[in-house]
Amino acid sequence: MQRRSLLKTSAALALTAPAFSQAAATVTLKFHTFMAPQSNVWQNMHKVWMDKVSKESGGRIQFEAYPAMQLGGSPAQLYDQAKDGVVDIIWTIPGYTAGRFPRIEVFELPFMMTNAEATSRACWEYMQTMALDEFKDTQVLALQVHGPGVFHTKDKQIKTAADLKGLKMRGPTRQVTKMLGYLGAIPVGMPLPAIPDALSKGTIDGAALPWEVVPSVKVHELTRFHSEFDPAGGALYTATFVLAMNKASYQALPPDLRKIIDNNSGLQTSGWLGRVQQAGDAAGRQAALAHKNTIYAIPALEAQEFKRKAAVVEVAWVEDMNQRGFDGRQLLTTARALIAKHSKVAASPASAIAPAITRPKKT
Repeated sequence: MQRRSLLKTSAALALTAPAFSQAAATVTLKFHTFMAPQSNVWQNMHKVWMDKVSKESGGRIQFEAYPAMQLGGSPAQLYDQAKDGVVDIIWTIPGYTAGRFPRIEVFELPFMMTNAEATSRACWEYMQTMALDEFKDTQVLALQVHGPGVFHTKDKQIKTAADLKGLKMRGPTRQVTKMLGYLGAIPVGMPLPAIPDALSKGTIDGAALPWEVVPSVKVHELTRFHSEFDPAGGALYTATFVLAMNKASYQALPPDLRKIIDNNSGLQTSGWLGRVQQAGDAAGRQAALAHKNTIYAIPALEAQEFKRKAAVVEVAWVEDMNQRGFDGRQLLTTARALIAKHSKVAASPASAIAPAITRPKKT
C-alpha cells in the first residue's frame, strides 16, 4: 500500500513540475493562451518574452508555446490550468471568470486609464499593495492592460451615447458589459475568439475592442464603422490581463533559473507588456482604413455624455467591494493615484526592460 501511494504521489508531482532534462540542466515550460498565432500580442509580446527568458538562461529554460487554446479548454479555464499544473504559464483576462477577481476590476471601470504602460504599472503596484491575495493560487509574473477601447459596428456609426441604444454589443468583462448596458446597448459577454462567428451570424451588432487586436480576429472585415474617443476626453475602457505561472513549476526551478523568471516579472515587465500592446493599435487602425471603413473620433465634449451615463458602473463597483468586505472607495482612490503617478513615469522615453527586447521574425 505504501509503495502504491508513493507511486500515485510521484505521478501527481510529475503533472505539476516542469519537464527537466535527464541532466537536470534545462527545463521546458508549457505556455498557453487564447491569442491567435498571428496576433500582435503573440508575435510581439509573448514570443519576445519567451525568447528573452531563454536567452538570459543560456538556453536552460525552453518553452513549448501553445497559442489559440491549442492544448484545449476555454479562455475562462486558463487561470485554473496554471493553478492546477495542466500547463506552466498562462496569459489571460481575469474577467473571463466574472467576479472571481473583483479588486483588479477597478482598472476596467469607464474612463479610468490614461495609457496602457502607465496603467499596467499602476495595476502591478496596486495588486502588490492592495490585493496581494487576489491571485494567491499562482505565481503572478505580470499584470497589464491594453490600449483604449474602441466601438466597432456592422451597420451603424456610433457618434453619441444614444446611438448605442438597442445594439447588441460584445464586451470582454462584467464591468465593460455593465458599462455597455448603462449606455443603452444590449451587452453580450464573450471571449475574443468567439467574436468573428458572432459578427458573421448576427449574434452581435458590434464589439468593444482595442485597435491592436482587430486584424487577428478580422473585425475590420466584419464591420464597417469604428468609433474611437479623442484622447483629450479619456479612454472609454480597458481590460486587465494576468501572466501567471504554476506555483510548483516556479518553486521547482533551480535558484538561478528562478531568478531569470523574477528578472522578467514585475513592474517593469508589466509596463512593457502594456506599452507594446498599445503600440499595436496603429497597425489595427490602419487595417480598418485600408479596408475603406469609416472611423469617427468622438469629441471630448461628446464624451461627457458617455462618462455621465457610465458613472453608475463605478458607484456599483464600490458598493460591490464594500459588500465583499473591502473598502471600495479606498481601492478606487488608490488606483487613480497610482495611474497618475505612473503616467509621469510612462512619459519617459523607455522603461528598463525595453533595450533587451527585440521584435521577433514573423513565423
